[in-house]
Amino acid sequence: MNNKIYTLLLAIGLILLASCEKDTPRYLPYEGYTFTELNENGGDWTPVLLDAGDAIDIDAPDATDSQAYQDELDATKTATVSMTSKQKNAVKYWTNNPTVRWNEIALELIAKYNLIPGPNEDGSYTLPNPSNPEGPPAFPFAHPPYASRALAYMSVAQFDGLISAWHYKYQYNRAAPYQVDESIRYAYEENDIPSYPSDGAVIARASRNILTAMFPLEAEYLQELEEEHLESLINSGGNVQSDITAGVAIGDAVSAMGLSRASTDGMSSAQTPKAVSDSIKQAAYDRFGWAWDNLEIPVRPVGLTPLFSQVTMWSIDDVESVRPIPPPQLDSQEFLDDVELLKDHARNMTDEKRRIANFWQDGLGTYTPPGHWNRIANEFIVEYKLNPLQTARTLAYMNMAIMDGGISCWDAKYYYHYPRPIQLIEGFETIAGTPNFPSYTSGHSVFSAAASEVLAYIFPDEASTVRAWAEEAAISRVYGGIHWSFDATVGTEQGREVAQYTIDRARADGADN
Repeated sequence: MNNKIYTLLLAIGLILLASCEKDTPRYLPYEGYTFTELNENGGDWTPVLLDAGDAIDIDAPDATDSQAYQDELDATKTATVSMTSKQKNAVKYWTNNPTVRWNEIALELIAKYNLIPGPNEDGSYTLPNPSNPEGPPAFPFAHPPYASRALAYMSVAQFDGLISAWHYKYQYNRAAPYQVDESIRYAYEENDIPSYPSDGAVIARASRNILTAMFPLEAEYLQELEEEHLESLINSGGNVQSDITAGVAIGDAVSAMGLSRASTDGMSSAQTPKAVSDSIKQAAYDRFGWAWDNLEIPVRPVGLTPLFSQVTMWSIDDVESVRPIPPPQLDSQEFLDDVELLKDHARNMTDEKRRIANFWQDGLGTYTPPGHWNRIANEFIVEYKLNPLQTARTLAYMNMAIMDGGISCWDAKYYYHYPRPIQLIEGFETIAGTPNFPSYTSGHSVFSAAASEVLAYIFPDEASTVRAWAEEAAISRVYGGIHWSFDATVGTEQGREVAQYTIDRARADGADN
């Protein structure tokens, strides 16, 4: 008997370990690689926030035969041959495509802060406050809308910054240190991309600035990471100090522009007071004759971000223009058929259905559905050996589409205020918790469809694969019992429609020419 109990506990532990391994951000085991393209015209691409690649003024660098440059070159040469083991490990870790590494850091922080604030002793709730990030509760609560926004702003800043860097790289065309002095051994695969300004420095500074604003309690940690990254750029033999200085200047400028937009995008009002939340609910009831009730225990007085729908979108002017069709009436045959469908899934829960529900759950303590698709994107980026500019472009457009999809989804959720299955099916139980917001449409479905469409555009050979994954992510929520099947199917259509606006924008930016 004891052996059976031990075996059962061990099995449960292994399942939980596997789940944690999937949900906890892991750093991809890649090192520097040869880029498939250099994109010499990348400085001519159309940025998202900047007017053009030359919008940030960067002075011409010293010539490679100048004494000032030679002094910098000697410093780089000395650094490359006097590294400690810790510095060598840092060079290996950051690679020649650190855009992926900073994305992984963002996913790590999202998972760390994706924790619902608990109730006070009197049963009331205090919201995380950016003016008092230490709380309690600590700021932020990195739920899916928050995660999508943090990833979008960081990726856009990276992309615009690298367009600017590429512009000046090929305008000034200053060779990398290891090309000027052949005795300097470059830590990665050599390429002909000019070194001034440093693209790595752009990524480091822009990422640190955006993430510090999004996760203020991590300011010291992020500063330490940036310092290590900037030092590794010298130690790798790929840059001299003036390359770094120019790249940091671009990173500061482009992140300031991004954070200026963020300060007025409406996110600060997304989590509403109870009176506003109640008025939204009453309006839906007056309109449709139904309303979602929060069945969490303990019950929270306000659902998650009722006005996220009012946050400024990246590629769509009017969120109502992509609002999906109404869900089925509660006395319709379509609704009654879905009730029976969910009951059937619950009665006949297979190991495969449970695996799918668990794999795509991306709940509390994880990097959320937007983070899951960033992990998928990073794997493709490394597999296809994209350069930093291509990487930033991929992540920027994908995360813009994910955020726009989330805004559109939350518009549908709180406009229709549709009840979840657990509210309308007597005695029904879920295997995936009880989300604190209305049912229609499914956020997982919208996030996943939007992400997969952008990835299908960037990696056409993977189109059928990523679209199938998106559909699996959508049905996972039905298997989990927290969504109706039409939440998933309409949400998938919604995500694809929203993503097309982003893809149209990407097709016009000059990169496909």
